[in-house]
Amino acid sequence: MEQFEVRPIVPLHVGGFDLSFTNASLWMCIVAGAAALFLTMGASPRKLVPTRMQSITEMSYMFVADMIRSAAGTEGLKFFPFVFTLFMFVLFSNLLGLFPLIHPFTVTSHIIVTFALALFVFLMVIVVGLARHGLRFFSIFAPKVPFVMLIVLIPIEIVSFLSRPISLSVRLFANMLAGHTMLYVFGTFVIGLATAGGVLSVISIAPFLAPITMPVRILAEMPPFWQIGLAILVNVAAIAALVWVTARVYRVGMLMYGKRATVPEVWKWIRHA
Repeated sequence: MEQFEVRPIVPLHVGGFDLSFTNASLWMCIVAGAAALFLTMGASPRKLVPTRMQSITEMSYMFVADMIRSAAGTEGLKFFPFVFTLFMFVLFSNLLGLFPLIHPFTVTSHIIVTFALALFVFLMVIVVGLARHGLRFFSIFAPKVPFVMLIVLIPIEIVSFLSRPISLSVRLFANMLAGHTMLYVFGTFVIGLATAGGVLSVISIAPFLAPITMPVRILAEMPPFWQIGLAILVNVAAIAALVWVTARVYRVGMLMYGKRATVPEVWKWIRHA
C-alpha cells in the first residue's frame, strides 16, 4: 500500500551510501515535534487544579513512572527520561499514523525502525549491566538450579536473551502493519456501503459496524466527498468527546479523593462530572 512506501524527499548519496531525507525521516521529525509541543503545552500551566491538557500530560508521566517503579524499583527512575521519551515517540508515531487526508506515514510500521529502537535498548541493558555488576552480569544466564539442569537451561536463557530485540521489534512492527492493513480493508467496505444508498449509507458512518458489514458487495469505489467527510467528522467528534470525558473524570476524581481510581469510583466520578 502507498502509506508504507519510503520515498526520498531530498536525495543525498555519500560514498555509495543512500543518505536521502525521506518521508520516513520527515514523519519522525514531525512525531518528535508533536510530542514535544504536546508535553510543553501540558506542563506549562502548572495549576493546582489541572486543565484537561495538564491532566493528560500528568497521567502519561505517572503511567510511565509507576511502570518503571514497579519493574525496577526506585533506582530505576534514573532511566525515566529515556523510557518516557521512547514511550512518547512510539505513542505519537502510532497516533499520527491514523490521521486521514494528510497522507500520514507510520514509522513504527517498518521493521528497521522498531529493530533500531529495540537494539538500542538491548545494548543499553548490556552496557549498564556490565558497568554495575561486572562479569556477574552473566549470572542471569545461570539460574539457581541443580547443576545437571544448567546444561539445558543456559543455552535456553542465552537464546531467549539474544532473541529479545527481534521479538520486540517484530511485535510492534507486525501490530502496526496488520492494524493499518485491517483499517484499509474495513475502510474500503465502509466506502462501498456509503455509496450503496438507503440504510447501508447510514450505518457506513459507524466504524464499529465495519466487520459486520464486510460481506456486503462494494457497489462503487469513489463515493461523494461529503460522505467521506461525514465519516471523518463522526470519528473526530467521538475522539474529542472521549478525551473530554477522560480529562473531566480524572479532574473531578482528583478533586474529590486525590488518589488513583478503582472501577466503582470511576463510575461515581462520571455521575459527578
